[in-house]
Amino acid sequence: MDIDKLFKVPKLPMGGNKRKLPDNPTPEILKKLKMDTDSPSVPVPASNGQGSQSAKETRSTRATVEDEDDATHEREIAPGGDADYFAEEDDEGRFFGGGLTSEQKEILNIFEKSEGEHMEGEAHDLSITQLRRSLQNFERAVNKNQDQRSKHPDDPSKFIDSEADLDSAIKALLSLSQSPSLAYPELVRSGTLTMIVGLLTHENVDIVIDVIELLYELTDEDAGVENEAEGHEEDEEALKVLAEALVSNSALELLVDNLLRLNEQEEADKQGVFHVLGIFENMIGLDPSLGSDLVSKTKVLDWLLTRIQSKAHDENRGYSAELLSILLQSSQSNKIQLGNSNGIEIILKVLSQFRRRDPVDPDESEFMENLFDTLCSALSEAPVKKLFLEAEGPDLMVLMIKDKRESRSRSIKVLDYAMSGYLGIAICEAFIEAPGLKPLFMTFMNKSSKRSKADAEPASEDVGHILGIISSLLTNLPSESASRIRVLAKFVEGEYEKVDKLLEIRDNARKRLKVADAELQRETEEIHDVTDDSTLDTEDLFYIRRLENGLFTLQTVDYILAWLMMEDDGIRGHACRMLSRGSQSMQDIVQTLRIYHEHVDIDDDNESQPAVSQKDILQGLIVALDTASLI
Repeated sequence: MDIDKLFKVPKLPMGGNKRKLPDNPTPEILKKLKMDTDSPSVPVPASNGQGSQSAKETRSTRATVEDEDDATHEREIAPGGDADYFAEEDDEGRFFGGGLTSEQKEILNIFEKSEGEHMEGEAHDLSITQLRRSLQNFERAVNKNQDQRSKHPDDPSKFIDSEADLDSAIKALLSLSQSPSLAYPELVRSGTLTMIVGLLTHENVDIVIDVIELLYELTDEDAGVENEAEGHEEDEEALKVLAEALVSNSALELLVDNLLRLNEQEEADKQGVFHVLGIFENMIGLDPSLGSDLVSKTKVLDWLLTRIQSKAHDENRGYSAELLSILLQSSQSNKIQLGNSNGIEIILKVLSQFRRRDPVDPDESEFMENLFDTLCSALSEAPVKKLFLEAEGPDLMVLMIKDKRESRSRSIKVLDYAMSGYLGIAICEAFIEAPGLKPLFMTFMNKSSKRSKADAEPASEDVGHILGIISSLLTNLPSESASRIRVLAKFVEGEYEKVDKLLEIRDNARKRLKVADAELQRETEEIHDVTDDSTLDTEDLFYIRRLENGLFTLQTVDYILAWLMMEDDGIRGHACRMLSRGSQSMQDIVQTLRIYHEHVDIDDDNESQPAVSQKDILQGLIVALDTASLI
């Protein structure tokens, strides 16, 4: 089991945090609602007894007031003209109002009534008869529009009505997302889905945007969520059927073509772009392998790289960075293609703006983090590491560490990924020459006179990546080289203060692991009480849990200490003295390395095989420390 790689993969963005654009009511909707409220209400007798008020002056009231003069006076002085300010009373006689006029309250009631009717309608399951009727109406609208457009291509007035009917027919299909298991197979079987995809080439961009919104809703992971209690598995299968049909009908290619067609200066087009990106995320969530097809068969990667370079930050720019990160998570071919598309240099150029300033808001922070995660994913490939070095990526990361802004933590993480493995040797050398040792160890030791106390302690994630960088330096830098001697000298200076820091981290990791081991022991005993079988899967699961609860940190620290103690007698003597104070010795480090050695695969490096594997290095360190302990 390749445990090292398990802890070298950036986290996927959570599906539950999918981006959503707010649905603001349009002026047309508000105008329509206002017109609907113009119907006359029940007249109220005038206070002077001379006839009823006009329709404009009448209003309905929810309270019966004995003294009409007082009631009229109260209505006149009600704050904000709130019709129910004096009508809403609690048990103690206190009055409350919503701050709304009677007209505003009527509009609100219309909203509530409409919502209630909508939810009541959704409560009824969609029947196959209703479904087929909706699909037939849609097909008739498509055919009519195509027929009139072909007959009168130069006279829009001849087909404008059919275009409006088509718009309504598309929107009517939005409700199908509530019954995926019933609707989606029928969509595919009837050929209606082919017609829907075909509309992505429609001459009217508004129709295209309608289709994009429809596909976004149909592929949404929340489709059919109301039926999750029963039939949820059928809904998931239906979603996969729909996704396969979309791919076979070239929907991916047509959607990317529309990214180039839509003008984001227009609000409707901007939302259309957002929904296209959402469709891609939805489909990759259903089938991760579609990410490779999307990049290889379309120009989406070039579009995304262009989009993230926009000067002004907005929702679509942030979504583009997120989709870029998703596309590179598990696809080797996409990582290679990013390098071939000059993506590494582009990403470094965009990230360089965060050297001198922090992101202005959480959205831009997320944008920055997604670009850093994209780099981390891509740096698992040898060609990308070479491009990263050629684009002076190590130098930029070191500068960001020095500037101590929000990008510092992410820069440390990128360097950890870049310097790991046999092919990280050149990047390790570049890091030393940058020079990167001083800012790295200042962060490691929390030495920063200009930082506040709240920012002084580095995050545990930062410490983990710093340990990874030190481990890579000791693994990759040649023996007796000037670069390696500079690394060793850092641990000697300051009366071995950095060795003490390592031992402090080691002690904390041991305490965490001790608690985890006690818990795992209890679980093991409970398992043995139920069955005598001890499966290999359970052992692997327990080992992973130990890694997560301190063992991984302990292994990394002891690996570093083993190198230092083997190469410098002064460090070895100081470390042994400090270990003895905690009833520990060099043999405890050896024991940790043995466990590490047992779980390292022989072919753990998928890059060009180094002359000495990680397993061989661990074995050599174990022998060296065993020998030193006998002296």
